[in-house]
Amino acid sequence: MRKPFCYFISIIMISALIFSCKPSSTINKKKKAEIKKEKEMEQGAKAGPPVIIYKTKADYYDKVPVTLSEDKSDIVSFPGIKDVFYKGKLAYPTMLNKGYLLDNRGIDQNAAFLNITYEEYSKLEKTPSKDELYKMILDKDPITEMYYCGTKYDYKDLIAELNDIIDNDMLIAMKRLK
Repeated sequence: MRKPFCYFISIIMISALIFSCKPSSTINKKKKAEIKKEKEMEQGAKAGPPVIIYKTKADYYDKVPVTLSEDKSDIVSFPGIKDVFYKGKLAYPTMLNKGYLLDNRGIDQNAAFLNITYEEYSKLEKTPSKDELYKMILDKDPITEMYYCGTKYDYKDLIAELNDIIDNDMLIAMKRLK
């Protein structure tokens, strides 16, 4: 009499277990959706001004950058005479260790530098045309190395932390742009 009762209880428990569980595909879909949402939130929280550091072939520290097309035949972006300022001062790059520079202007791997300084450019009466600026280019391919190092919100002490990354040869962990 005891065996049928044990079988009966076992069947009830197994049935309850089977029917109370959700299919694994539903669980996986929900978990994937949660993970995706967390990643999107993380990325949104980390959005901010990009941290770009670079080295150049020559000393272009005080020269105004422009952005060239991929084939270097045209200027696709250039600053207005009022756009060469950052936080109220001329947007010179910040000097870092080992000859690296921190961009404060918004350059990318297609940057070229003009034969005019930030100070001279800011004092012009009007922004030169693209054709005029193209004739002022010193070097169409001045960047030797360029890295994307996250956003400014990823750092507590940007300059000190970047110098630490450079000094400890940790740029390999950053996204190399050039």
